[in-house]
Amino acid sequence: MAIYTKDEARAIMEKALSFSTADACEINLNGSESGNIRYARNTVSTSGHRSNQNLVVQSNFGLRSGTASIDEFDDESLKKVVKRAEELAQLSPENPEFMPPLGPQSYDQSKTFIEDSANISPDYRAEVANSSIGPAAEKDVTAAGFFNDSSGFSAMMNSNGLFAYNKSTNADFTVTMRTNDGTGSGWVTRDFNDVNKFDPVEASNVAINKALMSREAKAIEPGKYTVILEPAASIGLLNNMFRSFNARTADEGRSFMSKEGGGTKLGEKIVDERINVWSDPLHPDVPTATWNGEGQPLKKMKWIENGVVKNLAYGRYWAKKNGVEPVPFAPNGIMEGGDASLEDLIKSTKKGILVTRLWYIRGVDPQTLLYTGLTRDGTFYIENGQLKHPVKNFRFNESPIIMLNNLETLGQQVRIDGNLIPYMKVRDFTFTSLSDAV
Repeated sequence: MAIYTKDEARAIMEKALSFSTADACEINLNGSESGNIRYARNTVSTSGHRSNQNLVVQSNFGLRSGTASIDEFDDESLKKVVKRAEELAQLSPENPEFMPPLGPQSYDQSKTFIEDSANISPDYRAEVANSSIGPAAEKDVTAAGFFNDSSGFSAMMNSNGLFAYNKSTNADFTVTMRTNDGTGSGWVTRDFNDVNKFDPVEASNVAINKALMSREAKAIEPGKYTVILEPAASIGLLNNMFRSFNARTADEGRSFMSKEGGGTKLGEKIVDERINVWSDPLHPDVPTATWNGEGQPLKKMKWIENGVVKNLAYGRYWAKKNGVEPVPFAPNGIMEGGDASLEDLIKSTKKGILVTRLWYIRGVDPQTLLYTGLTRDGTFYIENGQLKHPVKNFRFNESPIIMLNNLETLGQQVRIDGNLIPYMKVRDFTFTSLSDAV
């Protein structure tokens, strides 16, 4: 087994540290057990199990650092990896931004580990695949999907007295459904720490219905449309916005958060006042570890409040350079939603487009957060509160900042890729051209 208890991990790391002769030494120990099943053309193609463990040593002499890793933890192997890290440190150039390891820290107890998720069996994985393949075959649809479950731990220890440990579980599912006539495509993704929250039948039926509904799509003119964005459609744009909350790139004039002429947009209103975004490692629906890769404690943090930028992330070096306290980067993104269901948003729309998913998103202008990409796997025209017909896919050019300033309605939150994102209805979303891809 590659999953060590807190005491087992501590013993291995203390042994490794005992061999260090460097000015400072940091040890990271990780392990995971995971299982998966993959299917295509309505047939299981592969299944497997992986077991991994890894120990990474970073040694420092002054501003010089070296790193080495190993996956064997007997005494001789630990001596070897520590010695190798120290040899590399002696050969390395000085890093003027090097920050010494932190001292002892206090962490909240995380909520990331669920025993049932750690005990998923091959039979359960097979049933997940059957939940897609059986209903798809009955509807003349072909399923291609992947289910992966994992449990693991991460631990950190350094020569300044810090020790951190976390266990976690995850279950990730994605499936694409294609109609056998080749004209319709549906897709869905689900991810949970707690597998008991996952319903493979529900998820697969969503993708099947999208595929059936999207057959024989009609072309309509590109332009600016009112859109309803499912969370899988907006998350790519929003994640790019979340990553712009970086004090250093803002201070250096390299991001959307930079003000023309110098300074940052901290404290300024940048989006609709209904927008509230925060991170919280203890949120029950999207829990994360309560410490980051530098051993910093992670707490609930507001990033946007009533449309106003409340915080920017400061790495330790940049915080020291500017005489402020470090602010760790967000471990997850939580955006406040409303009460409206997807059906409610559709019923309230006179004319618009429902977008299931955006993909192949690429940056156009980092200063305005302008991005381009394509719709995919279910795009539908809405008229008088009903889905009228499927439409051919579009290429879009849009910024999440413009999008969140054109907000009409916030819907219910949905977990997507470890974040909580609401359905959104937005006006004047820019589609620039058509795509013939299904």
